[in-house]
Amino acid sequence: MRYNKIRKMDISNGPGVRISIFLQGCEFHCKNCFNPETHDFEGGREFSDESIQKVLDLCGLEYIVGLSILGGEPMHPRNIEGTTKLAKAFKEKYPNKTIWSWSGFLFDRDLKDKEVMKYIDVLVDGPYVDELHNPTLRWKGSSNQRVIDVQKSLASNTVVLYED
Repeated sequence: MRYNKIRKMDISNGPGVRISIFLQGCEFHCKNCFNPETHDFEGGREFSDESIQKVLDLCGLEYIVGLSILGGEPMHPRNIEGTTKLAKAFKEKYPNKTIWSWSGFLFDRDLKDKEVMKYIDVLVDGPYVDELHNPTLRWKGSSNQRVIDVQKSLASNTVVLYED
């Protein structure tokens, strides 16, 4: 797995000040994607245990409320193992901080049974659809996407939308 960049202070991808990692590789290629430089699976930098440690160290700052995992596509079969490893390590070290993630895959169809979902607090699911773009939407780019409270959804076995 590879990653494109790590943002050390991100206020646009989830609530509060967060650390964000943008993973490399996506096959959705959504029209007018906000991050097309992440599409190539061979781009970016190698993701390693040192990368995980760097993210964990950055997340230790008191004012950081959580981690955001974006892409590219963090839930792609080529990335999900690394995403799971990062999310698990983060939750073990920071159980009171949140993980937000974005995926073009659908929670209830593709992701709910994946191990990584045990660690994700909020998932924005569904591909970006340019024709449904709305700049007033919170945390998502197009109206087809859902902002899901993953842990409540897993507990109730139904999709529960996140309320902030």
